[in-house]
Amino acid sequence: MKLPILTTCAALLCSAAWADEIWVTNEKDDTISVIDIETLEVVRTIETGERPRGITFSKDYSVVYICASDSDAVQVMDPETGEILHDLPSGEDPEQFVLHPDNRHLYIANEDDAITTVVDTETRTVVAQIDVGIEPEGMAVSPDGKIAITTSETTNMAHWIDTDTQELFANTLVDSRPRHAEFIKDGTELWVSAEIGGTISVFDVATQTEKAKIDFEVANIHPDRVQPVGFEFTTGDTHAFVALGPSNHVAVVNAETYEVEDYILVGRRVWHMDFNRDRSQLFTTNGVSGDVTVIDVASRKAIKSIKVGRFPWGAAFRPTD
Repeated sequence: MKLPILTTCAALLCSAAWADEIWVTNEKDDTISVIDIETLEVVRTIETGERPRGITFSKDYSVVYICASDSDAVQVMDPETGEILHDLPSGEDPEQFVLHPDNRHLYIANEDDAITTVVDTETRTVVAQIDVGIEPEGMAVSPDGKIAITTSETTNMAHWIDTDTQELFANTLVDSRPRHAEFIKDGTELWVSAEIGGTISVFDVATQTEKAKIDFEVANIHPDRVQPVGFEFTTGDTHAFVALGPSNHVAVVNAETYEVEDYILVGRRVWHMDFNRDRSQLFTTNGVSGDVTVIDVASRKAIKSIKVGRFPWGAAFRPTD
């Protein structure tokens, strides 16, 4: 079992004094960089399995789940010590996942197997394997827990899963290479980004029909480099901040009008992101430049770049009180 690399020993001895944190997975280093939100510095580097990508905390933040893609495992870690407690069966090449509101079931996209694996985190067993499209990646679950979504990159679809029966009940086309999905507005809308298509599709959840499509155009950037991937919503779901991949920009989208209001220059190949506690700051993972950009949400300005490991991929907020 790998042991955590401790960059600040005092932090482990005085965990009660920690500020809130952003946890960042580094694909090439097989590590997590932990950023102290108060100082905006990396305070810990923790070893993981091979090629960590997706990352999420349990509802009470007592454990953190990590998609160790090249280890073909979802690892369960104690965030206080950085110790890997055990692995969960996940299928081959887990990339993204989502934790059901019951805080027990993980829905995992298995890119190489074209399936979504459902794992019971308490019994550590697979409870369902659901056939979806080719190269599944994005995962989302509705706030009421009744619907899970898997996006498949090659099939170019969002697959709608009934979480009671663990069966598909709808498949909807999106543009080329869908990456990320999120439910918003109390679960009445679903947003799906299409990396190569360069769009976000907005669906009415009740009917599974497309109600809007959002396009992006960054000045002086070739359209082929404008590739929407991860996105997050401000308080009240009023605006979406959208990572635009190798364009090195984050778009700000009005979630009511579906219009793009702003573009923010960040690091190279921006991929995913997460907010701090009050959503006043946004932290983006920039794979090629190996850093995290901190955005002030009110001014829509990048205020700092924080060096992390090689090819940062996922980001997750952790409160420490």
